[in-house]
Amino acid sequence: MNLFHSNSSSNHYLCGLMKKIAITGGAGFIGSHVVRLFVNKYPDYQIVNIDALTYAGNLENLKDIEKNTNYVFEHVDITDERKTEHLFVKHQFDGVIHLAAESHVDRSITDPLSFIKTNVMGTANLLQSSRKIWGDAYSGKRFYHVSTDEVYGSLGDTGFFTEATPYDPKSPYSSSKAASDHLVRAYGNTYKLPFVISNCSNNYGPNQFPEKLIPLCIHNIKNNKPLPIYGEGKNIRDWLYVEDHAKAIDLIFHNSENGKTYNIGGHNEYQNIDLVKTLCTLMDQKLGREKGSSEKLITFVKDRAGHDMRYAIDASKVAEELGWTPSLVFETGLEKTIDWYLKNTEWLKSVTSGQYQDYYKTQYSESI
Repeated sequence: MNLFHSNSSSNHYLCGLMKKIAITGGAGFIGSHVVRLFVNKYPDYQIVNIDALTYAGNLENLKDIEKNTNYVFEHVDITDERKTEHLFVKHQFDGVIHLAAESHVDRSITDPLSFIKTNVMGTANLLQSSRKIWGDAYSGKRFYHVSTDEVYGSLGDTGFFTEATPYDPKSPYSSSKAASDHLVRAYGNTYKLPFVISNCSNNYGPNQFPEKLIPLCIHNIKNNKPLPIYGEGKNIRDWLYVEDHAKAIDLIFHNSENGKTYNIGGHNEYQNIDLVKTLCTLMDQKLGREKGSSEKLITFVKDRAGHDMRYAIDASKVAEELGWTPSLVFETGLEKTIDWYLKNTEWLKSVTSGQYQDYYKTQYSESI
């Protein structure tokens, strides 16, 4: 029986039951957009943002809602078992939306143990705290684990990832996320913990830390710095605007059945080199530069170890069952993203100092 049937926010099955929601990683890129959506859309909920504030976590991402009465921030690292359990006791969460993760493949290659600690042990701590504090009283409870399409490995020239695609992770990052997916399902199977999982494609949009391709290129084009492109730039990714992802998370959290998995994609496959050239064209227009001038900044660097060639998502299940589809075509999303970064130069300046600069030099110094 499908109890999560309504698409109306006022008639959600869970709306009357789930009042206290923990959102982990809520100061990060995707997490901050989810927090903002829930705080603004559900004023009768209490949204508790749990974040360790590592290099990619930034409370400035949430300055517009930080004083809302239904928003609480908890500075806690989910790898700390005692502190994580204390939060569950303190707040008596009805639901968890788990986004906290180490997420950059390059970093996972140089420091894999940090990814295993956060993505595997951190998830295990949250699951164990949920099970321990909720006990057998699972009615109206939900653990929503947000994952990645990278757990499926790499595609050839054709085909798409579906929810039935076998796992075949290739990097320490994707392997750690695959392990966390398996842990969530194991707790569902063994302890009957109510859960849902989603696996999304590459996100882009405002507030993304500029180690990722799109904000990195926007920042470097603006400052006439080289645009480092791995290999020949032929790797293909499916791109999803972050606000569309947040809306999908909202629908899945409230409207899906327990035990379900959904793939979320933007239906936007681009080779990295074509994406960067599109960014160059748009940036030239917005900065009033001569056409083609930014493309001269493109610099090919040594390819990433074990670089997956192609990701592509079949998102038909979430469309058919929950009515979600992306709202933006890719070019429109790119323009909105560029406009945000050009407008928020102080934000970009603050996050590209210190530790980030050290990392950037380490990652690309051999080629730039």
